[in-house]
Amino acid sequence: MSTKEVVLPLIGVQLALLILFCVFGRYSTHEEDAAKYPMFQDVHVMIFIGFGFLMTFLKRYGFSSVGFTLLLGAFVVQWALLCQGFFRLDGDNKIEIGIESLYKADIAAASVMISLGAVLGRTSVLQLFIMGFIEIVVYSANSYLGATVLRVADAGGSIFVHAFGAYFGLAVSYVMNRKKEGNSETAVSLQESNYTSDLFAMIGTVFLWLYWPSFNAIELTGAEQSRAVVNTYLALAACTVTAFAASSLLTPERKFDMVHVQNSTLAGGVAAGAAANLVLLPVGAVVVGILAGFVSVYGYVRLSPTLERRLGVPDTCGVHNLHGMPGVFSGVLSVLMAAIATQNQYKLDLFDVYPARMPDFKIENSTAPRTAAQQAGFQALGLSVTLVIAIVTGLVTGFILKATTKAIPAKSEYDDATFWELCEASAPAGDTKAGMQYDNACFEVSTTDARLP
Repeated sequence: MSTKEVVLPLIGVQLALLILFCVFGRYSTHEEDAAKYPMFQDVHVMIFIGFGFLMTFLKRYGFSSVGFTLLLGAFVVQWALLCQGFFRLDGDNKIEIGIESLYKADIAAASVMISLGAVLGRTSVLQLFIMGFIEIVVYSANSYLGATVLRVADAGGSIFVHAFGAYFGLAVSYVMNRKKEGNSETAVSLQESNYTSDLFAMIGTVFLWLYWPSFNAIELTGAEQSRAVVNTYLALAACTVTAFAASSLLTPERKFDMVHVQNSTLAGGVAAGAAANLVLLPVGAVVVGILAGFVSVYGYVRLSPTLERRLGVPDTCGVHNLHGMPGVFSGVLSVLMAAIATQNQYKLDLFDVYPARMPDFKIENSTAPRTAAQQAGFQALGLSVTLVIAIVTGLVTGFILKATTKAIPAKSEYDDATFWELCEASAPAGDTKAGMQYDNACFEVSTTDARLP
């Protein structure tokens, strides 16, 4: 890596953010923000520990998985504060920054972390920064369009965060992979995991699993928040049991596959997102989890190989199976739930869930309040628009990356040695040197140790 490729962009970006915060930033005056701090910390842990460690399954890319998640997250959180703030400038053209702004920025960062999973191991630091810069701009505009203009209900972000991030990342991955020479044997072997890397990845899974109810419920209050926590938790639990069963059922030797356990067990949280605050009933939440678990495992076993082989879309972390399909499923579920929502079910909560159905909505918007069918139509419209925007802008971003940056050589993909100082970076995994065997990190294991097989 050269100074031009890394140091100057990092310094330049941070100085630009400094100037923008100087011009536009000031503290929020909303004291009630402090009540959200515990849930904000839950979401914060998900972004930086959950996503970071979930991606450490690649046996020689652990430093990059955790390190780039921290670096990219620190950048996009700042950029998201500004981009989202520009849509709600106060009378003095200032952006008020408080706990609410911070957790909204973390949620925006989640979309970039999802996209990162699609291109993990095949992008440089500069490419990740450019991708994150563009994606946050598009994410902020799409979220404003969906939530504020179209009044789409998406409490847990399954449409605006998960589906958007997945298909944006897949579109970038498709363009980056076009007209690319085949991977070297080294790169292909490094796409695999080992016992240790899979254990580290499970750390990310467990943190995400534990804190997902907070992610789906943080923007809510009262009965809506309570429903979101219960629905998400039940969906996750049912999804986990189903994912284990489906993993054993769909693998040739009828054994569990760690890839499915790391990822598909989380699909219930995504699938519950857009409907998290709705009256699913406990039985409905369990059904959502069961369907999400099976669909996600099926995606890993059957669809991912087809996606890469026939369509030329590599998906390093399988974001299509964990975020893409469950996100779309959740969006479709939100359409069905909006169509059958009545005031008998929700009481006054109906107008908190669907503000556009409020009787005095016409006074503010010069239109009549929406019916249940109309709200369902807008839910479908929000999902469709999000998918189109994600795919189109992802393709454009991919072309920008190819035109403006240098691609990583195939032989250097999925390898920490490309970016990091390693204790024995010159000794590939498995090489024996001076009676010692070096693994992919900086550890030495004696070949004469009696504990070794």
